[in-house]
Amino acid sequence: MFGTITARDLAARLDRGDESYVLIDTRPAESYDSWRVTGAENVPFGPAEGLSDDQRDRITELADGDEVLTICGKGATSTRLASELDADGFSDVSVVTGGMRAWNELYETATVETASDDLIVRQFQRRAKGCLSYLVGSERAGEAIVVDPTRHTDQYITTAAEHGLQITGVLDTHVHADHISGGRELATRLDVPYYLGEKATERDLAVDFEPLSDGETLSIGNNEIETLATPGHTTEMVAYRVDDVVLTGDSLFLDSVGRTELEFGEEGAEAGARMQYETLHDTLLELPDELIVLPGHVTVHDDGTYATAEPGELVGAKLGDVHARLDLVDLDEDAFVERMIDNIPEKPDNYETIIAINRGVASTENDTEATTLETGANNCAA
Repeated sequence: MFGTITARDLAARLDRGDESYVLIDTRPAESYDSWRVTGAENVPFGPAEGLSDDQRDRITELADGDEVLTICGKGATSTRLASELDADGFSDVSVVTGGMRAWNELYETATVETASDDLIVRQFQRRAKGCLSYLVGSERAGEAIVVDPTRHTDQYITTAAEHGLQITGVLDTHVHADHISGGRELATRLDVPYYLGEKATERDLAVDFEPLSDGETLSIGNNEIETLATPGHTTEMVAYRVDDVVLTGDSLFLDSVGRTELEFGEEGAEAGARMQYETLHDTLLELPDELIVLPGHVTVHDDGTYATAEPGELVGAKLGDVHARLDLVDLDEDAFVERMIDNIPEKPDNYETIIAINRGVASTENDTEATTLETGANNCAA
């Protein structure tokens, strides 16, 4: 009889360097090539298939006597393959329950070390998508705000409670295009204000929010959270600076900058790119080099690895170091704009629907539909 393993158990085995298994991904090659668990091997297997000799031989070769784990999109096809392998005499087979959908909902957390003895900053990493969100709190005041929460909102409430903090506000840096924001839901659930940059008033949002203007501050205990207008990725994009950290959303990543055509369309990408150039050179790169940049995403490669860290390690770096590694930001304005509009990456899956949901003009019927919309890594970097 074959067994089961959770996505969390798989992550733990991967992180500790366990090499006693082979992970067989049964999805079609194009799905596997675009996004997969690190180390997975592709053996396409359809829902109505039986185990062929070629598939058996391939899996036998890959396993070389080790345990076989199977994974697919939702867990159904990989369960069928596990049953076939079990019937064929494979003695150690398990299915990753929930498949890639369950993998897509795993989170890791990291602590941000700041110069303040009062400030608490926790980074939440949505492991497979690379979405980053934050809890920022004052230990003495017992208050906290959440920045860029995803729709899995329980984790922010739980983490705040673990630190003895009460969430008093929820902030989004912008209207997200790659995942469904949990900002409105969390704010409504806790009956606290929901904030966006003031330019969000120009995006026909059908949701209530408190607009934050450039330079406006919010207080968390004795800590001031300063709003910085950083348009480019979107018109309403803002960053939030508190003490020696700056939460840059999708305006500045550790290895890239935010793309500029998701809101504006490709015909408006140039205008967005010029906004992005001004944001970088007149706002973000004018900040002290010692500030810690905490971005809204980390790049997740097709093979599931992070570009700038390991899952559970802090995704953050000093602004001076980020600047030094990005040759893009040292181009003159015309060259920068040309680079941005000539190298437009593939758009995030379902981005138009996700933007509509985050604007409040569309909704999902259930959690399954939301999960389907969000499947796959983020793709908001230029």
